[in-house]
Amino acid sequence: MTRHRTCESCATALAAAPRGGRPARYCSNACRQRAFRQRATHDGAGKERPVAPDASPPHPGRGLPRALDSFVGRRQELSSLRTLLRASRLLTLTGAGGVGKTRLALEFAKGLPERHARVDVVALDSLHSGAPLAQSVATALGLGERAGRSGTDVLVRAIGDTHRLLIMDNCEHLAEPCARLAATLLGHCPGLRILATSREALRVPGETVFRVGELPVPPVGTGNDPTALLRSDAIRLFVERASSRAPGFALGRDNGATVAEICRRLDGLTLAVELAARRVGALPLGDILAGLDDRLLQLSLLADGNRTGPRRHDGLAAAIDWSHRLLDPEERAVFRRLAVLVGGFDAGAAEAVCAGSGVAPHHVLRILCALEAKSLIVRLPGDAEPARFRQLRAIRAYAMERLVVSGELHTVRRRALTWLNGLADVVGNEVFADQTGGPLVAERDNLAAALADTTDRDAAPYRRLSLELARVHYQQEQPSAARPLLEGLLRGTDEPAPGGAVAALATRVACQQADLAQALLLGEQAVRLERRRGHPSGLANALDARAAARLCRGEFAAAVTDLRECLGLVEGLGRPQDTAWCTHHLAWALLQGGGAAEADVLMERCLPVLREHAHWSRAAAALHTAGAVRLALGRLRSAEALFAEVLGIVPKASFHALYPVEGLALVAAESGDMRRTLCLYEASAQARRRLDTEPEAPWRQRVEQAAVRARTLLSAAARDAALDGGRRLHGDRLVAYALRTEGSDRRTATDATAAAEDRSLLTGREFMVAELVSEGLTNRQIAERLGLSPRTVATHLDRVRDKLGLRSRTRIALWAASRTMDG
Repeated sequence: MTRHRTCESCATALAAAPRGGRPARYCSNACRQRAFRQRATHDGAGKERPVAPDASPPHPGRGLPRALDSFVGRRQELSSLRTLLRASRLLTLTGAGGVGKTRLALEFAKGLPERHARVDVVALDSLHSGAPLAQSVATALGLGERAGRSGTDVLVRAIGDTHRLLIMDNCEHLAEPCARLAATLLGHCPGLRILATSREALRVPGETVFRVGELPVPPVGTGNDPTALLRSDAIRLFVERASSRAPGFALGRDNGATVAEICRRLDGLTLAVELAARRVGALPLGDILAGLDDRLLQLSLLADGNRTGPRRHDGLAAAIDWSHRLLDPEERAVFRRLAVLVGGFDAGAAEAVCAGSGVAPHHVLRILCALEAKSLIVRLPGDAEPARFRQLRAIRAYAMERLVVSGELHTVRRRALTWLNGLADVVGNEVFADQTGGPLVAERDNLAAALADTTDRDAAPYRRLSLELARVHYQQEQPSAARPLLEGLLRGTDEPAPGGAVAALATRVACQQADLAQALLLGEQAVRLERRRGHPSGLANALDARAAARLCRGEFAAAVTDLRECLGLVEGLGRPQDTAWCTHHLAWALLQGGGAAEADVLMERCLPVLREHAHWSRAAAALHTAGAVRLALGRLRSAEALFAEVLGIVPKASFHALYPVEGLALVAAESGDMRRTLCLYEASAQARRRLDTEPEAPWRQRVEQAAVRARTLLSAAARDAALDGGRRLHGDRLVAYALRTEGSDRRTATDATAAAEDRSLLTGREFMVAELVSEGLTNRQIAERLGLSPRTVATHLDRVRDKLGLRSRTRIALWAASRTMDG
């Protein structure tokens, strides 16, 4: 029977010792040193050595509360805190209520080195704002009052020059007195360092602020593999707490996806994850997840915390209410009104929805900064301008409760609808609105929430925003979400106000779903409605949509006819960018129909305009078309430069980057470089499978034909090497290889083994033997080719195996083929 050992200091389970090795007694050097210091305080008879009354405890962990449950994750944060505390004497941990600031501070203190002779923890949550802070801290540290001395004087004299760490926990409701006390103590006690936890910074000179974020959650699409899911700290915490609540609970393929979704809904907020895990013994996981979707049930589900913990952690609502009580009336109003913006917001959106009824518009930005500083909203990652914020889901649920109680819900929702319709006005002025990335793209979730909360489904604002939401779904390649919205609009009324805009967008969506018969019917309907309405820009959009359907159906001549009429209409509107965009579409249709020469003339006319003035997505599409035209004309160097330019402006992780990669594969095929062709094709195909996206049929067919030709012309070993290399290409490595960045081809063509990066590992004769192995020759055939005996060939192969660490003939063949490809 296997015996599991635990650390003699902290009782953590120990890994099995290597065979024959002495069993470990401690899990880390910190525990080993802690045990040594504990032994040092006892004499040889095992009795504790006397400690002077005024002496500090002999090791830093003394006096720290011992946790009754395990600490999960936060290894990176602990490492960062050690670095920061060496450089700063005042370190403040900030973050939302329930994110785990206190527990992180205590775990950090337990691992401090010997130079911190003493660690004191002062919990401030029970103090009210009128209490004398210094006296309360002195009392917590066991210091009595002295006649004629203030509480601050007592602390300064007691701390003196000693090296110690003072943890001031939960400072937010006493931020100003805590800041004054910290400044005074640090100014008079050179050996003191202070670690504070607060929901906002203390704003003291020299303060270092460390924001404690939510626990990482698994990315969407991780699946249900337990090994992959357990890399997430939030998942590990949920499983740890759930298994203590319901012994026998384990993460498996049957419940992994549900646990991951629960943690995502909770944004990885530590307290929320722990409270949800406590329900595992009483509720199935599916019921817990359903409860988190119910706004009225969510906060009551996340209740009943530890009886022995602080009252502010009785439940998630109590934790948020603690922060809410510290807000002034204007901040409370903005905080609750933001709850309707479920998809996040920038300062403009917040002002449109929150200003009024006691909140001055010019105060909104300041209040947003205050709410962010108090960890009640979080800024979204990235460098987007303007900056966007959001409320964590649990905090938004609390804010929505406050909004309902205030009686403002209907008014605030009406403001949100007005704001969204104002954004729709910007999009409505475009000729090709379906293909224009407007401001509503970032507001997709706010659009969906506003529509879900609208009761009058026949009103014009509802119908207009439904069309805008369908546009956003189309632009984000989500046709299955767009189509039901459009079908409802097409059925809902005979009102001609939208003209053929709905039918035109429905045409494009049907093309995305490869429903080509329906696409043509809808395109015909859009053109018919717009001809009846007599609106030039609407008719141009409808003709463009019908041309797209005809291109997908292979009806190139009919598509060209539509686009020539479309171009004539747009030129009459005097809109240079729209004219250039339509010209680009006509060039693409001509290319598909064999008119590459005319297409090239058109692209030379429109490309400078789009390159200089258009959104990157339009510029990238035009550059791609120009590259494809030059490829058809046999101007390979120019085509390669254009595809490379596309790759330089599109987001590298998006499907937009795959078109230029495929274009460069076609250039390689026309140049006779079949290994590069197949490598780029396989990398792109793998990325398309991962992103679940498909190119247009004519382009896909051409790329696949090039790949088939490359497979046919390459030897088996070279083909396998190219495919293996392509599968290893993604992200920056794929871009570097596609752009022929110096050294990238050698690094990325294949990584058959890390031990063999250079052919110089082998002699010339050994490499020749390896090359012939890659061509599929036997030892006897190699011997005949090189004029050697079979035994000598076998000896060379043995040396190749030893030098490269490759044991099989297949691996040697793959290595040799890739090195030949690099050369």
